[in-house]
Amino acid sequence: MFVDRVQIEVIGGRGGHGCISFRREKYVPRGGPDGGDGGNGGSVILHAKHGVNSLMDLANRHHIRGKNGNGGQGSGRHGANADDVHVHVPPGTIVVDAVNGFVIKDLANDGDSVIAAHGGRGGKGNTRFKSSTNQAPRQAGEGSPGEQRKLILELKVIADVGLVGMPNAGKSTLLSRLSAARPEIANYPFTTRFPNLGMVQVDMDRSFVMADIPGLIEGAAQGVGLGHDFLKHIERAGILVHLVEPMPMDQTDPVANYLAIRGELEQYNASLIERPEILVCTKSELPDAGEVAQQLSQAAGKPVLSISAVTGEGLPRLLNEIDATLTQKV
Repeated sequence: MFVDRVQIEVIGGRGGHGCISFRREKYVPRGGPDGGDGGNGGSVILHAKHGVNSLMDLANRHHIRGKNGNGGQGSGRHGANADDVHVHVPPGTIVVDAVNGFVIKDLANDGDSVIAAHGGRGGKGNTRFKSSTNQAPRQAGEGSPGEQRKLILELKVIADVGLVGMPNAGKSTLLSRLSAARPEIANYPFTTRFPNLGMVQVDMDRSFVMADIPGLIEGAAQGVGLGHDFLKHIERAGILVHLVEPMPMDQTDPVANYLAIRGELEQYNASLIERPEILVCTKSELPDAGEVAQQLSQAAGKPVLSISAVTGEGLPRLLNEIDATLTQKV
């Protein structure tokens, strides 16, 4: 199951209490305070880790608590600091303060981390309160509570190439032909309900990550058809490969479909239409595919590649075009 948004509460561990203790040793007539400090509480730390692809492990964890620090003891022994709690999330996870709505950190890359909730400080033992006027202090500090906050974790898939287009345009089929990914494929719209990622190998030294973004529809920028849930994943894609079906099942116009998706991208985030785009007419084995490709080229003012994920026609050329575009972008 793919989960790309969760809300959790993180609570840092409480610091240990300071100790009130006095030396009581034979032949030591003037024993003094020897209470040790309490240990610090453990923090909750989020780490972006390659290989973690979903927030599913956190979907049912409503609270994540740090461990409490140990209390101080006599003979000047300090309590042990608690170990931090480490939580792994996918690269591309955005950490948002759920109460105030600001972004705490964007864990975009593998290895990025953020302290989500700091542990509390340990309390001071009574040794710390000794002075010339208070040589037998009978007070100690209490450990402070850990930081507590509510967070929203939102995943935006990171990919070099994002496949976009209307439902049933052939995105999942293309991904399965170019990579080892095996997304669900069926002859009806919205087969894909969440992004699928696949590693595409160009040659021995070059590869890229391709994401199959679930099908968009008109009105997606306003949230129609789970539009925001789909569109947010396109923001991370380096380049876009726009797939257009020449003979849609709903009898809509392919050129109008292309322009509609472009319009939705612009409404959601104007920078998306400035991304490098490769326009592709799919299902070239259909009789009118060539004519539709020409119409698309005229409407878009750019070349259109014709491919067939079923027969393999045009796939090597598309792969080369994607590789060349990525190289230019770098």
